Amino acid sequence: MKSNQSLIYGIHPVIEALESGKTIDKVWIQEGFQTGQLAEIIQLLKSRRIIWRQVPSSKLNSLVRGNHQGIVISLSSVDFARIEDVIDAAYSKGKDPFILVLDGITDVRNFGAITRTALSAGVDGIIIPETGAAPVGPDSIKTSAGALLKIPICRTNSMHHSLKHLKNSGLTIVGATEKAAQGLYETDFSGPLAVVMGNEEKGISLDATKMCDYTIKIPMAEGSIDSLNVGVATGVVIYEAFRQRLIM
Repeated sequence: MKSNQSLIYGIHPVIEALESGKTIDKVWIQEGFQTGQLAEIIQLLKSRRIIWRQVPSSKLNSLVRGNHQGIVISLSSVDFARIEDVIDAAYSKGKDPFILVLDGITDVRNFGAITRTALSAGVDGIIIPETGAAPVGPDSIKTSAGALLKIPICRTNSMHHSLKHLKNSGLTIVGATEKAAQGLYETDFSGPLAVVMGNEEKGISLDATKMCDYTIKIPMAEGSIDSLNVGVATGVVIYEAFRQRLIM
């Protein structure tokens, strides 16, 4: 029935948070508790396209000490943007949109560092998945040196649909993977552009790879390691794109 830092719990406080338009990060609902006012909350979540997780009561009890009434939510540290608005804003300024897509970056330090680099390299917005991504919280904001509060972050519950929207909006989608045949410095990064970077261990997902117009790799010295840290790799790729776009 109270707020614990960014956590809000209890039926009425949660409803107030949802109706006030606050940006919700995560929602936990107790298993089997989907009747009465909780059912109304679920409808609110659906209308706002907010994903929730069903969890045992022990999970909720570990999050808060008060009477949670079957639901706990966490507020986001940033206000998420709509990718449609980010693209429209870029076009309205007479510039080619430059979007960074993070397909499953899970390490907070990587995420923060990438965001800081993206802001410096003129990226208009960053797309992250709703689930399976590093949390957008105080730690990532600190690591980004505040960049997370300055660059639009767009969350999606369907990476496929978001990439399809980018293509339909005229953006060329380029995926970075060591499995690619084409080299970074052989690539034209001019025009409306989206760069896709993958998970720290698995790289770009198969579905995202299929949505790419083409894939590229960073050249490596003979006898070196197979790949770079994703934070470093992202910096190399988007700064090459930035360099090209500066001289166009």
